[in-house]
Amino acid sequence: MLYPTSQSWRDAARKRVLFFGMSGLGKTYISNMLRASGGWFHYSIDYRIGTRYMGEYIADNAKAHAMKVPFLRELLLSDSVYIGSNITFENLGAVSAYLGKPGDPERGGTAMTEYRRRQSQFRQAEISALLDTGYFIDRAERLYGYQHFICDTGGSICEWVDPTNPDDHVLSHLSEHCLMIWIEGSEAHSDELIRRFDQDPKPMAYQAEFLEKSWKAYLSDKDLEEADVDPNAFIRWTYARALAHRQPLYASMAKHWGITVQASKIAAVRTAGDFDDVIARAIDAQS
Repeated sequence: MLYPTSQSWRDAARKRVLFFGMSGLGKTYISNMLRASGGWFHYSIDYRIGTRYMGEYIADNAKAHAMKVPFLRELLLSDSVYIGSNITFENLGAVSAYLGKPGDPERGGTAMTEYRRRQSQFRQAEISALLDTGYFIDRAERLYGYQHFICDTGGSICEWVDPTNPDDHVLSHLSEHCLMIWIEGSEAHSDELIRRFDQDPKPMAYQAEFLEKSWKAYLSDKDLEEADVDPNAFIRWTYARALAHRQPLYASMAKHWGITVQASKIAAVRTAGDFDDVIARAIDAQS
């Protein structure tokens, strides 16, 4: 690890960390808190995906919908209006809207063939954004003078890596530059995430094999054809299975490449000093 002992962590002039785990367990909370404390650069993988790697896809999709409206079509063809996304750290809705949900178009769904294509685009975008981490560490210090660095990853990071492969390209790059920290939720956290998702289901990125298995199982279980699928019903049905699928992948990433910190401990952090203490104890526990 980048900081093999708690003392090396405490003594480090440059602290570089990467948070991973399910969305909703505190990655962005702790990133924002550290950034606000001063001296920390916050690199959001989801923001990088939406602005650098999928911005054109997102804008073109919005334009395709606008072209169906005669009034907007004429304005677009004459370059009289501009359509673009307004992605921020706090609002990544444009990325989610582009990913979409598979199922009946009349209920807001996307055909599975197109859905798979967008999932593949997201996979490549996320891998590219993760591999930009080293560049942004250098950029943050060279341009802005930040010595400390946070890489705030999306929940799907575990879908594109092999934690048991010591030569995994993405994990090798990340662990070379950052201390990788799994924010681990409890069973109660999982229940709450499922409850929240059921109230407001949002698009997700899935490992291709997991998606195919889940899609076939759903169609068989519900005795449905693709065009009959309620998009929200499918992703609600899939969410708990996605949590169970990702949990051992996160655990393996922490075991082979980093450390584990419970979400409850992250939620209790109020200062950068609190954070240093939590990470020091986690390094000792991992050792």
